[in-house]
Amino acid sequence: MIIEEFRIQNFKALKDVHLTNLPSMAVFVGKNGTGKTTLFRIFAFLQECLSSNVRVALQREGGLLGFKEVISRGLDPEKDVIAIEIKFRMEIADRQRLVTYRLEIGQDGGKPIVRREILRYKRGQHGSPFHFINFENGKGTAVSNEEDFNRPDEELDREEQTLSSPDILAIKGLGQFDRFKAAKAFRQLIENWHISDIHISSARGAKPPDEGEHVSSRGDNLPAVALRLFNEHRPVFDEVCRKMEQRVPGVKQIEAREMENGSLVIRYRDGAFDEPFLDLNVSDGTIKMFAYLLLLHDPKPHKILCVEEPENQLYPELMVLLAEEFQSYSRRGGQVFISTHSPEFLNAVGLESIFVLEKEAGVSRVWRVQDDPLLADMMKQGEHAGYLWDQGMFAGIGHRIAARP
Repeated sequence: MIIEEFRIQNFKALKDVHLTNLPSMAVFVGKNGTGKTTLFRIFAFLQECLSSNVRVALQREGGLLGFKEVISRGLDPEKDVIAIEIKFRMEIADRQRLVTYRLEIGQDGGKPIVRREILRYKRGQHGSPFHFINFENGKGTAVSNEEDFNRPDEELDREEQTLSSPDILAIKGLGQFDRFKAAKAFRQLIENWHISDIHISSARGAKPPDEGEHVSSRGDNLPAVALRLFNEHRPVFDEVCRKMEQRVPGVKQIEAREMENGSLVIRYRDGAFDEPFLDLNVSDGTIKMFAYLLLLHDPKPHKILCVEEPENQLYPELMVLLAEEFQSYSRRGGQVFISTHSPEFLNAVGLESIFVLEKEAGVSRVWRVQDDPLLADMMKQGEHAGYLWDQGMFAGIGHRIAARP
């Protein structure tokens, strides 16, 4: 499964952002305050909507004001809606099909509700997409035999459903059952996409044992993940250590071990010393690079991986190597969304992968670099994206694209 289109309407500064033909690795660049973090918050917002409900998710984003603080400025909270639409491709009945999920969140009497929630795709090569899930205000229908392609649309089994509350997503319940295949696949996609914002202060030091399989969002379970990788996937762990030795000067050995008190630590050995050091005594960049390599060599990689500003605490010369690791991850089947300010990282990224955020009059817009005739031509002539970004050449991209004949 890969996301091909993403549309966001009326979510904070994202008044109407429509991303199409998304590549397996998409890199978003823009000045501070242009909306990169808001764009990535959509993923966390949908996860919270699914795990709890839209009311809780809105409070996480907007505090006590909830919906009124999250909906774009200048709109009517009682009439207008926040809309999120995702198109993804998945195999259904031995064919790749483009599935659309649309969620509209509004208010009713000051309380947030799911105004509309649909999931649709084409059953045949012709005709309009068929709605397999269609809910409004907590009530709707779901088709329970969607893979029975021998039946015409009007003979499919539709189940009438009433949710326990109108602020709950229909896919939260329906996505638990095999008979709702597309709903189940999309629910799993949301549950398993991962937002990474590794903090060195969280990653460093002794940690308690952790049952999680993956590197956590803040990286506070690195010792447990490293120890599990060493015990259960030794070749992968050895590959991570080999890359660390190649890319971080002085690192010759890394080990995760359990202390007498039951806590877990990571120790690094410098080639100039016989005894390894605890991670309290190594650089931030060493820990950050090790965390990213563990994340990107996960034996069960995330289908969707979002990473905010991976350049923090890393030496600029490591950014090209890290970009190559992200590209390798995307080629293995994971889709990666990255925000960055790093010219070095951008220098290692292709024209088709770069998106630019600009903000004007409080509204964020997202532009694809390859749609700008000036930047596209300069990069085709051999210029690197990072150098162009550093020289301020990305400024005004929206006006140039809008002025195209």
